[in-house]
Amino acid sequence: PERLGVSVGSGIGGLITTLDQWDVQREKGLRRVSPFTVPMLMANAPAAHVGLLVNAKAGVHAPVSACASSNEAIALGANMLRLDEADVVVVGGSESVIHAMPIVAFAQMQALSRRNDEPERASRPWDIDRDGFVIGEGAVMLVMETLASAKARGARIYGTLAGAGISADSHDIVQPEPSGAGQLSAMVKALRNAGLAPSDIKHINAHGTSTVQGDVTEAKSIARALGSGVDDALVTSTKSMTGHLLGGAGALETFATVMALRNRVSPPTINLDHEEPDLGIQIAGNVSHPLPDGPLAALNNSFGFGGHNVALALTNDNMTE
Repeated sequence: PERLGVSVGSGIGGLITTLDQWDVQREKGLRRVSPFTVPMLMANAPAAHVGLLVNAKAGVHAPVSACASSNEAIALGANMLRLDEADVVVVGGSESVIHAMPIVAFAQMQALSRRNDEPERASRPWDIDRDGFVIGEGAVMLVMETLASAKARGARIYGTLAGAGISADSHDIVQPEPSGAGQLSAMVKALRNAGLAPSDIKHINAHGTSTVQGDVTEAKSIARALGSGVDDALVTSTKSMTGHLLGGAGALETFATVMALRNRVSPPTINLDHEEPDLGIQIAGNVSHPLPDGPLAALNNSFGFGGHNVALALTNDNMTE
């Protein structure tokens, strides 16, 4: 356990616990509030519980960076390995906010789609008729370890986290910086950290939330990051199928990216009926697309309220069957 770490992100924490216990206090009185309220609502609770579950002694990180939280958790976990603070790190993210109040709050920000009559078609990244995201919820945990540790225990290796890049917009509490400079910086850092050229990237799991401004900003930043290699990279948003897991999104989409490389398939961006013009990227729209033979590299982007930007560079290096 001394060489085992944990890094798990959550953007909001136990919000539903807070709301439920407020109802208990209001309806039944102060003394009926659960003594477990604080450990259930604190944003580091997911990381702490995983740490207790696996008896992690090397350190437990719990980044809170809105929708970039679990991508940042994975980046921090990689740093633990690179700094020789751990041999194995359980990384991931968790979010559960499907409750009337947070849904209304996001809707009041005009962040959510109002396509309520056909929810399965509401999340439509890069479609000209997109009008906001769809909230999802869930949790994903991954085991990340040094190559030596994985080989020593005969683990099935699904892929390699080759690099990570973190930046901040310092522009607005909710809107991305319009030029995409911060997002570009995160992707460039991830490529440099991984020792990859832009032309090495063949697949990008974009943040792609289906918001009017956010999708365009990210497309511009991807095009600038990849340069002349942009025509050879398929860009997709799995949020079109899963909804937006907020702080859990990065972990789910890292898993999706690893499996895309492993299976050599770029998953679709569904509901792309009428693509926004002049995006400058190649979108994997509506159907899956094969990825080429040979070594593969991909980026997974997560960008959060507050201007948090995290890009992860992943490859199919060292993969075992």
